[in-house]
Amino acid sequence: MSTNWGFIGAGNIAKVALGPAVHKAKNAKLYAVASRDPIRSAALSPVKVHHSYQDLIDDPDVDAVYISLANDQHVVWSIKAMQAGKDVLCEKPLALNAMQVEELKDVAQAHNRLLVEAVWARFHPRLIRTVQLIDSGAIGELTAVDSSFAFESNLVGNYRLDPAMGGGSLLDVGLYQLHLWLALSQDLSGLQIQRLTRSISDTGVDLTTQFSAQFANGVKVDALSSFELPAQQHVVIIGTAGSIEFVDGQAFTTWKETSSLSVNGVIERFEEVDAYQLMVEAFSSKLQGGSDWVVPLSESLACAKALDQISQFVGGTV
Repeated sequence: MSTNWGFIGAGNIAKVALGPAVHKAKNAKLYAVASRDPIRSAALSPVKVHHSYQDLIDDPDVDAVYISLANDQHVVWSIKAMQAGKDVLCEKPLALNAMQVEELKDVAQAHNRLLVEAVWARFHPRLIRTVQLIDSGAIGELTAVDSSFAFESNLVGNYRLDPAMGGGSLLDVGLYQLHLWLALSQDLSGLQIQRLTRSISDTGVDLTTQFSAQFANGVKVDALSSFELPAQQHVVIIGTAGSIEFVDGQAFTTWKETSSLSVNGVIERFEEVDAYQLMVEAFSSKLQGGSDWVVPLSESLACAKALDQISQFVGGTV
């Protein structure tokens, strides 16, 4: 059995990651693509090219819709797709704020649709193993997480500098870190920000956000998100009886490369894997009646609420 996928958007992420992932998936087919450029749509090698987004979601042969438009278009097209009876995998961030995620949740429930935020890093075996280690007590009780995701780039003309389009480093690369914390601790409630500094662009988005905080469960976090600092991705997890560190491979975007963990000083290695493909296969299996795990909408909402609180925090702005 195969799930027929329809793509809304044919940009870089669809070209290099999701398109190939669907083509390689054991239970999926790239059936249709719609974008502003039919040539780019055809380059993804679908069965059919649609000339409008609406035509694609109205296609009765499309089972699931993947949305990779600009951030500010995620909500409107996710809603339209679900109202048309389609299940939706939407690029991160699912929405620009928690209120919008609540709206999406209501529509998904009303139409009995599966809506998943495409946080592909959560399907990587290294992160899954890390969660297993935490749950097993391998490092005792979880007490702290230190993480960073930064890259230096010329973003002139890029949507990441436009606040109306959901720009800013926190919403872009900070979201990876929030999903990591939630995967590890299962709870983002009671966030208390202790220190926060920002660097703001001329357009009004955060180029860098760095903060320390603590959740109601006692877990402390130190986080850095940046578009202007030298490239770095790191994760160190501290417990009462040990620690885990992501070593070889990018901490959040390990893709088609080997990676490893240091668990109390002992190295665990992971083979090259395509986590995008794993995400597509899990989503497709879910539609076919399987019990595969996908990112729950409740967790996307929890991350959105925490992001709102962090972005609205007043103090320490530079």
